[in-house]
Amino acid sequence: MIIIGLTGQTGAGKSTVAQLLKEYGCYHIDADALAKTVIQSSETVLENLKNEFGNGIFKDGALDRKALAKKAFSSFKNTEKLNSITHPAVTKAIKSILKAQEKQGAKAVIIDAIALIESGENELCDFTVAVVAPREERFKRIIKRDKLTARQANERIDAQKDESFYTENCTYTVRNYGDYSLKKELEQIISRLS
Repeated sequence: MIIIGLTGQTGAGKSTVAQLLKEYGCYHIDADALAKTVIQSSETVLENLKNEFGNGIFKDGALDRKALAKKAFSSFKNTEKLNSITHPAVTKAIKSILKAQEKQGAKAVIIDAIALIESGENELCDFTVAVVAPREERFKRIIKRDKLTARQANERIDAQKDESFYTENCTYTVRNYGDYSLKKELEQIISRLS
């Protein structure tokens, strides 16, 4: 089973690339979606988040994801704190899914994770792919996708590492610049799935 790590900054187009790779028989693990489930179901993670970010991230006894995002993405340091609390639990869940997919005979699995490298999940992969796009494009995409204000979008983008971090730490780079054919960009990766 081939394990592909997919990463890049917010709004770069990782989900679009993952969709294209699914057409070639890849099973898709969306680490962000998985994190939501893992965080909500782990009392330890919730307690650690409360200790780090305060009671203000809870509303009516439940985690308020918008309040958490506001605090966690307000600075690089706070984003690192969030990651140090959530990554171990998410990585454990990813390993469990990989094991199940291998038993089911999956040809390839994509681990789609914005913090693939920081979490160490890249070590689980046969190769890694950085999806990159210009800041202006990412800015527009996350405002539309996440319904953010311009200020919130800029804070989220500024709290992440720059593009070179991803391109220097990944096997392949896919440019999602709008005028490029993503399928053409993915040719080398697709050839490894045959």
